[in-house]
Amino acid sequence: MTAEFTPVNKTRSWSRLQAHRAAGLVNLREHAGDRQRAKALSIRTPHLFYDYSRQLATRETVRLLIDLAKERDLKGQIQAMFSGKRINVTEDRAVLHTALRNLSGPHARPEVLEVLEKIMGFTQEVFSGKRLGVTGKKLMNIVVVAIGGSYLGPNFLAEACESFTGRTLRFIANVDGTDFARQTDGLDPAETLFIIASKTFTTAETMKNALTCKRWMQDKLGNSSEVISKHFVAVSTARDKVEDFGINPDNMFVFWDWVGGRFSATSAVGMLPLSLYLGHDVAREILEGAHWMDEHFRTAPFEQNLCVIPALIDIWNINFLGLKIRALLPYCQALVELARHTQQVEMESNGKRVDLLGREVDFDTGEVVFGEPGTNSQHSFFQPIHQGTLIIPCDLIGFLMPLHNVGRGNIQEVTHHEELMSNLFAQANALAFGKDDPLPHKRFPGNRPSSTLLLEKLTPFTAGMLLAWTEHRAAVKGFVWGIDSFDQFGVELGKVLAVKIRQELLHHYQDPSYLPKTGVPSTDLMLKALVSGQLPE
Repeated sequence: MTAEFTPVNKTRSWSRLQAHRAAGLVNLREHAGDRQRAKALSIRTPHLFYDYSRQLATRETVRLLIDLAKERDLKGQIQAMFSGKRINVTEDRAVLHTALRNLSGPHARPEVLEVLEKIMGFTQEVFSGKRLGVTGKKLMNIVVVAIGGSYLGPNFLAEACESFTGRTLRFIANVDGTDFARQTDGLDPAETLFIIASKTFTTAETMKNALTCKRWMQDKLGNSSEVISKHFVAVSTARDKVEDFGINPDNMFVFWDWVGGRFSATSAVGMLPLSLYLGHDVAREILEGAHWMDEHFRTAPFEQNLCVIPALIDIWNINFLGLKIRALLPYCQALVELARHTQQVEMESNGKRVDLLGREVDFDTGEVVFGEPGTNSQHSFFQPIHQGTLIIPCDLIGFLMPLHNVGRGNIQEVTHHEELMSNLFAQANALAFGKDDPLPHKRFPGNRPSSTLLLEKLTPFTAGMLLAWTEHRAAVKGFVWGIDSFDQFGVELGKVLAVKIRQELLHHYQDPSYLPKTGVPSTDLMLKALVSGQLPE
């Protein structure tokens, strides 16, 4: 982008798309048997098949969207990201999470390889028993203390790859004490290793949970520095604060300011716990899958680009059709955390009201993303998707082969996976083509847009591909809209205000006669109720 770039809705390509939209909307029923449309509006690669022929778009729509991407210099912005330019302009930072999985060749970064080597060595010591807990027991339980991107991405990958391990990995993210109680329930502290993941080691929720974990371990195993040294490690950039906590600096794994929180799953934030959970070689397959998608994103022409086309279709839906909610529907129980991770990547990245120059935008940015695995989702929220007044585009994700092939008792019975995938294919058709019925309550209008992403099998490699696919899809929209997808100032204000409220509570506990006050009457009323334990009258 130039220093005075034109807002996207003032460009020639945007005007052409508006005129194209005004000319009318595609009727998917008319294309139910159109093989040429199915072929033209799909992307095939060795690892994925993406069918967007059931979106409310035509080949002309796609051509115009690609013209918009070219007018916005999308190719140049992608290359700027990969080359390490400081495209996070509000924080003056590079955006180089792709470097975390580029492990060979001239562009591999030595500092990344060094951290991965350290993770591999640490993992081998834990697995072999060379590194033991304070009582001499092997460390079998890994508990990550983190929040936000330090939790959601790694948790998605851990759930996706659970079939490839026999160890225990848990996450404590919510500062609600219930989360700590549940995640430590049943764990033998002598076999437990805590990973505290915080870039600055000052994140309020994470550090509160970390201190509670520290006390829990010392209550169980003794109040000695050796307990912390043997049972706690850190992923951070703040060596002094890590050391003050009691963690041996040799057990700190670094990452860098060019790794944003929601893009950190392939840094030590994710790779350390995943290596301890899956084994280092298996965890590296995640990096290989993400790198495959990185290279596809960087080099594939827009027409066949698995990251660019879905993002442009999102822009068509959001800005030209007014469809600002997207359902993410993986027909795979192991992808149960994909929607939550995608929510953060999309909504924290692109929920912005000003552009890169600080100018207020007068077009929509961002979208609401929600989801649940099929077929559970069909019995939860598919009613409004099929027959409601809101049109909600859907992404359906499926696999050719199951993780667990069970359920065929005889030749007249389908397997669980065949039942699952029958539902996926049926839902895509039902959304697109609907069903007529003389009774209005039983009528399905159809013309509800969806795309289908089909992969061969869920593995650590394909989980890594899905991770990178999610990251790049969000970035493309930000590039086209001209916003900064890599900052997140919107999460800061509430945290800052919480500091004063926290101080008021501490003042009360030190002097019980003091009643907390913030200057906001409704908040003061509720604070007084909190310290008294009684609801306001």
